[in-house]
Amino acid sequence: MGIAKYEIFGTEGTWRVRHDGKAENEYATKEAAFEAAIAAASIALRQGHDVTVTAPASETATGAPAL
Repeated sequence: MGIAKYEIFGTEGTWRVRHDGKAENEYATKEAAFEAAIAAASIALRQGHDVTVTAPASETATGAPAL
């Protein structure tokens, strides 16, 4: 099987997941994009693919704005 790569990218309020060169859906939070990527990665893993998920770091542990 192949490699399934999921890359989370964006800015506040507009996050996307790139897979196979496409980033079709838009998410309000980085966490929502991450959950979507993990769901897709889980299916790919079950199908026998190697899986990589990457996401940018946040300024805080939760991704919430720093006070």
